[in-house]
Amino acid sequence: MASPLVLPNASNLLGVALVVNRSRDGPRFVFHYPPQIQYGKKQRATTPARGSAEDELDDDDEVLLNQPVQLSPFEGTSGPLPNAAGLQSWNHDDHLETESGSHIVPWEHVAGYPTKDLESLLTPSRAFHKRLFQVSLDQLCFVSSPIHVLESGVWRKKKRQPKSRPPKSPDNGGVEPIMTRNSHSSLMMLGADVPHIESEDLSTPDDATGNNGNGNGLDETEEKKSGMTMFNLVFILKPKKHESKELAEALYTHIIRKINKLFKYSQQKTDFVWKESKRILTLKDKNRESRTKMSVLWKEILDVSSLAACMQDIYDTVSQNKIAALQLETPEGTIAHSVQISVPFYLTDLPPEEEAASTRGLWITTANYFIEEDSLHDPSFLDKNFGLLLMSDEKKIIAELQADADEATAAMVKFVQLSKPTMSFHQISQNSGLSPAQVRKYAQHFIFWRRGIAIPPLHARDVYILSPNADLSLLPRASQAWTRAFPLAPHLTDFLAELSTAPRPYKWFCPSKNHRPTYLQMLAWLMRGGWVTQLCTFAYVVVWPEILYEVEYELEAEELRMLQEEASRKEKQKQAGREQLNVEQDNEKWKEREKDGRSQRPQQHPEEHESDSRDRRLFYHRPSSPAGSSSTIRPLTPSPSSPADASPSHSQTHTYQQNTPSHSEPPSASASPPTAAQTQGERFALAARLSRIADKEAQAAYERSAAFARKPQPVATPHPSLNTSPHLAHLLPYVIIDARRATGKDSLYLSAIGRRFSDSKVRAAWPVFWKYFNGHAALERIILGLNGDTSTGNIGNDKMKIKKRKEAWALMTAMSEYLICIRHF
Repeated sequence: MASPLVLPNASNLLGVALVVNRSRDGPRFVFHYPPQIQYGKKQRATTPARGSAEDELDDDDEVLLNQPVQLSPFEGTSGPLPNAAGLQSWNHDDHLETESGSHIVPWEHVAGYPTKDLESLLTPSRAFHKRLFQVSLDQLCFVSSPIHVLESGVWRKKKRQPKSRPPKSPDNGGVEPIMTRNSHSSLMMLGADVPHIESEDLSTPDDATGNNGNGNGLDETEEKKSGMTMFNLVFILKPKKHESKELAEALYTHIIRKINKLFKYSQQKTDFVWKESKRILTLKDKNRESRTKMSVLWKEILDVSSLAACMQDIYDTVSQNKIAALQLETPEGTIAHSVQISVPFYLTDLPPEEEAASTRGLWITTANYFIEEDSLHDPSFLDKNFGLLLMSDEKKIIAELQADADEATAAMVKFVQLSKPTMSFHQISQNSGLSPAQVRKYAQHFIFWRRGIAIPPLHARDVYILSPNADLSLLPRASQAWTRAFPLAPHLTDFLAELSTAPRPYKWFCPSKNHRPTYLQMLAWLMRGGWVTQLCTFAYVVVWPEILYEVEYELEAEELRMLQEEASRKEKQKQAGREQLNVEQDNEKWKEREKDGRSQRPQQHPEEHESDSRDRRLFYHRPSSPAGSSSTIRPLTPSPSSPADASPSHSQTHTYQQNTPSHSEPPSASASPPTAAQTQGERFALAARLSRIADKEAQAAYERSAAFARKPQPVATPHPSLNTSPHLAHLLPYVIIDARRATGKDSLYLSAIGRRFSDSKVRAAWPVFWKYFNGHAALERIILGLNGDTSTGNIGNDKMKIKKRKEAWALMTAMSEYLICIRHF
C-alpha cells in the first residue's frame, strides 16, 4: 500500500476554514478552526495600500483570480490603528479598540490577514471546480478544491439508480461509503462495513441522487432558494519548502476530495452546507455587536452547528494522522463518513534526527521495500510471503465486528480467528476455506483501517533483534504491560538485551519445545509494539579467481578452435582453387588442339564463330549446371581468403579476367584494354601484398597458439576461495550484482559454478536458488517464494521435494562457498 512520505501534523497544518459564495452577497468567510491561527510572519513597518501586496502572489494566481488582492493586516478599520504596545499585548480573544473608537474583531483576522481579503482570494472561478487550488502567501499555503453549483442551479446531476448495487469498500475502490443512519449513534471501527445503508446512499456521493420531491430530498426549485453558488473547504498549511507540493497533493487526494463529496451530498439532500453557514454567520454578526470573546463564541458555534463540529474533527484527526469519523446531523438523519491519509506502518531506513520523533516506534524493515516490480502485481507472491499481524486484541476486534453484523461479518470473524502472525495468507486460505481473493480483501481491509499490518510470517528459525527505531522512552510503561501479558516471562529489558547481545535463531531462547507457542506469542507482542525487527540475510554470488580463469580459458580455447576451423575451411578453398586451375590448364590444351584442327571442322555460322572467338579470349571455366538454368561465370582471381595460392606463376598463367566485361554490362566501344605489361605488373603487386598479409596473420596465429599452449590448464579444487596459485594472482574475486538477470560472462560463471557441485540435488537447485541471490531477497524467505506451504515444494522441473525450511538452509549451506552474505533488518 503506497503511502505519502509527507504527512500532515500539528506543525505544518495550522487550521481548516470554510468559504462560501452567494450570487447576491458575494463571498463570505464562514468559519475556521482552531479559533486562533497564528504564525511567525514578519510584520510590515507600514500598512500597505489596497492591492499593494500583489507582489506576494504569483503572477499566474493574479491572472487566474482576475481580481485585486487586499492583504492589509487590519484592512477595513477606520481611524488610527492601536499602538505597537497594544498590538503586542493583544491576546486575539478580546475585541481591540482603536483610538477613534472603532474596534477590531478577533475572528475577522486569520493568520494575520483580514478575512475580507481571504474570502475574496479563496473564491476562485469555475475553472477550478473540483480541481486542486493552491495559493501561497509568505510562508502560508492555502490548499482546497472549490465546489461550484452546476449551471442548471443544482448541485448534482440526476442519475438513474441501479436496482441492486452492492456498496464499494475501501478494499476495492479505496473509498469508504457514506452512510445515512437514523438509529446508529456511532461509527463502526471498520467503517466500510457498517450495515443499514439506504438504497440512495451509494459508496461514493457522486453516484447518489435525490428522490424527486418525495420527501427524502430537495428538488431543483428548492435547491435554488439558497442562492449559494460555491463552497470551499480550505486547509491552511505552513509546510517546509521541499514538502509543499507533496503535502498538498496528499491532502487533496485523501481528504479534501472525499470531504467535498460528503458536503455536496448533504447540500444536495437538505441544503445543509448553506443552512449551517447561515447559522454560523448570524451568530458571528450578533456577537460582533455584543463584543463577545472569541473563545465563548466558538464554543457556542461548535455546540449548535454540526458543520462546525465536523471541521473541528477534521483538524483534530488529520493533524494527528488519525482516522476522521465525520458525522453531519441533517434533518433526514445522521450522515457519517470516514476519511484518512493511509500512514506507512514500516520504515526502510532510519530517518534523520529532525524527523525521528514522528516516526519513532514504527516497524523498520526492508521486507516490503526489496520487492521486484513484477512481483507487486503477482497476488500469489503476496500470499506466500506475507501474513497479517493484528494490532489489537483478537476478542476486541471480533466484538466490534459483531456489534453491527451483516452478511460479511461471519466470514470476517472467521478470518480474524484464523489469522495468526505465523501463517501466510496462502496458509490461511487453505485452512479457512476462504478464497485467496477473499483473504487478500479482508487483510487489506484491516490494514487500511489500521487494525493490522502485513509482515513476513514469524518463524522460530528466524533471527530477531531489538529494533533500531524502538521508542525507548515508552519502555517503563511497556514493561508493565509485558508483565501483565506474560507473567512468567523474563523481564522485558532483559529479554530485549538478550535478543541483541548475540543474535541467533529465536528458538534458542525457548526453554523447551513446549514453550515455543508462548514464545511466539511474546514475539508477536514485541513486533506489534515495534520493539523488535527481523535480522535477515541477503546474498550475492561471488566468482572466485579460479572460476574466472576457467571461464576465460574455455573462451580462449573456443576462439582458437574456431580460428583453426576457419583456417581449415580456407585450406579447403585453396585446394578447390588448385583443382580449378588444373581444369583451366586442361581447357587451354583442348582449345589449342581445337585451333590446330579447325581446318578439318565444318564451316561455322558467323554468329557462332564470333561467340567462339569471344569465349577463347575470355578463357573462363563454365561449371556444369542443371538443364534449363543459366550458368554463372566464375573468374579465377586471387582471393584475399587464399593468399598462399597467389603465386606469380599461377597469376601470370591463368588470370586474364581483369578487364573482361560482365554479362550484365557490355563493354564500351571506346574502352581500350590495358597492355600485357600493365596487367602483369598489377598481378604481381596484388600477389605480393596478399602474401605479406598472409604471413602476418600466420605469424600472429602461431604466436597466440604458442602462448595459449604455455598457459596452465584450469584445475577444479575443493575450495576455490582458498586457491592461491600463481597464475591466479592477477585476478580478483568478482561479485554478480543480480544473478537473476545475468547475461554474457555472468551466465557462464553461474554455469561453471553449478558444474562444481558434486551433489546432484544441490546442482539441480542451483539455477532455482540463484535468482534470490541479488541482495534484495532475504534467504530466510526463499522457502516461501518456492511454495506457499512450508511443508512441501518443487524445485524447477525436478521431482525432488523441500519438506522443511531446514532442508532449504542445507541446500544454501552447500552453496555457501560461492556466496557473499550481508545481514540487516
